[in-house]
Amino acid sequence: MPTTDTLNRDTTLCISLAARPSNIGTRFHNFLYDELGLNFVYKAFAPTDITAAVAGIRGLGIRGAAVSMPFKEACIPLLDDLDPSAAVIDSVNTIVNTDGRLVGYNTDYTAVVTALSRHGVAPGTEFLLRGSGGMGKAVAAALRDHGLTTGTIIARNERTGPALAEQYGFGWAAEVADRTAPLLVNVTPVGMAGGPQENDLSFDRSCIADADLVFDVIAFPPRTPLIAAAEDLGKPTITGAEIIAAQAAEQFTLYTGVRLDDDQVRRAAEFSRS
Repeated sequence: MPTTDTLNRDTTLCISLAARPSNIGTRFHNFLYDELGLNFVYKAFAPTDITAAVAGIRGLGIRGAAVSMPFKEACIPLLDDLDPSAAVIDSVNTIVNTDGRLVGYNTDYTAVVTALSRHGVAPGTEFLLRGSGGMGKAVAAALRDHGLTTGTIIARNERTGPALAEQYGFGWAAEVADRTAPLLVNVTPVGMAGGPQENDLSFDRSCIADADLVFDVIAFPPRTPLIAAAEDLGKPTITGAEIIAAQAAEQFTLYTGVRLDDDQVRRAAEFSRS
């Protein structure tokens, strides 16, 4: 990362746009800029006007921007094009600026597809997906595109739950009840540090015991109650920490053209959480 001695007019700026920015992305990207000797710098912002913020990306020549809720859909009309990763779910988490042309991507979707392959999830595996929010769209699309066609969206919201299920050809139920499946996926805030349900399980222990693989998108903490229960039962897991690192690594490549190796991603992810 450029220091006060090396920061110059040629330094490339990348940013994040979030209602409540954290230092995770800032530390991840700047760690790697420094290690690789790239003349880039990364800064987080909390915009009050997304239209003006995206105009600023174009007008100031900002190379890229990570986009978090509530801007993932609101930014779409402001862009010139969508990559298939964003078009498939109508949601953007990354903007790339190439000579003033803004293209939206969704590296959450890409990271989930990659994780499913890496963990050997077989096409046709039945699943239960709890949650129907913004990340639920990315995960549901990734599951379908990986070849998982039999599953149930578990969501109490009687508008978004059935809509998500219908969009991807899955079933819907308001509660887990006595359902089980080889793959369990949580995309709700249940188990998130600092939240009202930080100590709760998103699936009960009997359901976890019947599963073959447990996936929680929550990154903070990396070992959520769901992941801890699965590990205690000897179940393989996919953690939110893995997903957030994978999607950030894909963003890094989109911005810089540099493809990271697993060790670089691991060390940058550890630094971002330290």
